[in-house]
Amino acid sequence: MATVVVADISADSNKMDSKPKTESEFSVQKLVDMFTKLNPLAKEFFPSSYSPNHDHRPQGFNLLTPANFLVNTKPSANDNSPNNRRRRNNFTQGRRRLNGRSLKAQREDSVRRTVYVSDIDQHVTEERLAALFTNCGQVIDCRICGDPHSVLRFAFVEFADEHGARAALNLGGTVLGYYPVRVLPSKTAILPVNPTFLPRSDDEREMCTRTVYCTNIDKKISQAEVKNFFESACRGEVTRLRLLGDQVHSTRIAFVEFAMAESAITALNCSGMPLGTQPIRVSPSKTPVRPRVTRPVSH
Repeated sequence: MATVVVADISADSNKMDSKPKTESEFSVQKLVDMFTKLNPLAKEFFPSSYSPNHDHRPQGFNLLTPANFLVNTKPSANDNSPNNRRRRNNFTQGRRRLNGRSLKAQREDSVRRTVYVSDIDQHVTEERLAALFTNCGQVIDCRICGDPHSVLRFAFVEFADEHGARAALNLGGTVLGYYPVRVLPSKTAILPVNPTFLPRSDDEREMCTRTVYCTNIDKKISQAEVKNFFESACRGEVTRLRLLGDQVHSTRIAFVEFAMAESAITALNCSGMPLGTQPIRVSPSKTPVRPRVTRPVSH
């Protein structure tokens, strides 16, 4: 009812400019002025049944006033606003840069602790090469690469600290086998072997002496053909063989375990021999061929 009265009063007040104002009109004008000064949010305007937890707002209560909203300054995880996306992207990129810098620092430290050795005699083993540098410092890894039938073999030797690597440079020119080796600072680090694959006991270390690592195997060659090849070429029994490959690489690899260590040594001479359409490469294995664990079928 009050709203209607105010509307009528407002309509009448608009006519005051064109007509002389009577005493009653002055009273109405005072009433209008009084209403305009009232606060609709005052406590006396709220009914007794009003509860903050219920939507019992008095008529005229403005829901769109800024005071009725709690502004959340913390961005929601589902907020896809440009500012929030930019903030998340900056955080992700910063974390990637931090991880990248950490990996780069580790790689550079590994390079400083590694030396490059070339002109290695074909009869020199990794163990013998590592023994040459034991007086320089603790050798934590040694990898011989290249064709085992050629004098163009090379190796990477990694030490526990930079002092060992610097001391190793003084051994350049040392005769090992029939040739003097060259020792230079390395420009690359040794790719680490997954520690879970390394031998865990004396029995597994003995298994490594009877195992060779074969690469560049033709994808069309079966596991039985690989086994027959090494048993014929090495005249020794193959006790375990693991042939691996995927859809990404054009060739496959294999771990071949013999019954006798002499057969594994003979297998190293098979490097360069064709198996199918590809010449294979054979090197000593650093990991044993563990038997596969068969899991019981659950019913």
